[in-house]
Amino acid sequence: MKRLTAVCLATAALCVGMHAHAAEPVIGLITKTETNPFFVKMKEGAQAEAKKLGAKLMTASGKKDGDTAAQITAIENMVTAGAKTLLITSSGDAILPAVKKAQAKGVQVIALDSPFEGADALFATDNYKAGILIGQYAKAALGSKPAKIAMLDLFPGHPVGAQRHNGFMTGFGLKAHDAKSNELSATPETVCAGDTDGNQAKGQTAMENCLQKNPDINVVYTINEPAAAGAYNALKKAGKDKGVIIVSVDGGCAGVADVGKGVIAATSQQYPLKMAAMGVAAGVEYAKGGKKASGYVDTGVTLIAKNAVAGVDSKDVQTGTDLCWGKK
Repeated sequence: MKRLTAVCLATAALCVGMHAHAAEPVIGLITKTETNPFFVKMKEGAQAEAKKLGAKLMTASGKKDGDTAAQITAIENMVTAGAKTLLITSSGDAILPAVKKAQAKGVQVIALDSPFEGADALFATDNYKAGILIGQYAKAALGSKPAKIAMLDLFPGHPVGAQRHNGFMTGFGLKAHDAKSNELSATPETVCAGDTDGNQAKGQTAMENCLQKNPDINVVYTINEPAAAGAYNALKKAGKDKGVIIVSVDGGCAGVADVGKGVIAATSQQYPLKMAAMGVAAGVEYAKGGKKASGYVDTGVTLIAKNAVAGVDSKDVQTGTDLCWGKK
């Protein structure tokens, strides 16, 4: 003990630095991808909050939606590196055993955006409500015309994709599963469906396939705004971009700009900066006081539309621009 004390006295600056580093809360953020603008902004929000609160942030992501192998590796690596809180946007239930192992070691696990079984808490948009809002808007905007709907989804079995899909159908007035189901509903009005993995290129391909199946599609539901941009490109290429209502979810800055341009008729805006900042704050609180976050926290959703429709509450493009991604 005397020898250790002497060493510390001789190298006081080093010992102080080591103590500060040891006391620094370590938090891991694991997103589905690193290219989707939603997750890029989530990472920025987490970094800003970590800097503000004096925490160390580790980040990782999958190569694409559904890449659970990369997320599992990230969980294991971050726990080994000393992370005491993990913030995860899950790509699928394959991560659950790794999550349980982390929790058994005292790690707090918070789900961001995408719910999964066993998470200590969930900070997320009400995705079913987000779907309902754009479904209501599309129904009102279409009016009395018979609906011929293309459903451009994420991929089968993911809770966020199912909640938005089924919420949209409920809002449109069609029979659909409730918010607890991970099954994708279908009715005669939904004349085509395709998976996009939430990216623009696959969104365009899915829309091209749908147009071959039914060239008279007049409503397009999209899982997010990159998929919506791809759908619009396909419609424009086919000369059908003028008479089709495209609705989406995210409310990102580029997506809101597309609402202003008329590419997207309406989008449900969510707030990833808020999700990430709340997650980091919860991680710091756990590290300092041992209190874990719990339950579901709704981080909000707002319908953004260029043209308001009767009976559906929405905000204009300027409001959407001011709030995109949750910026202040």
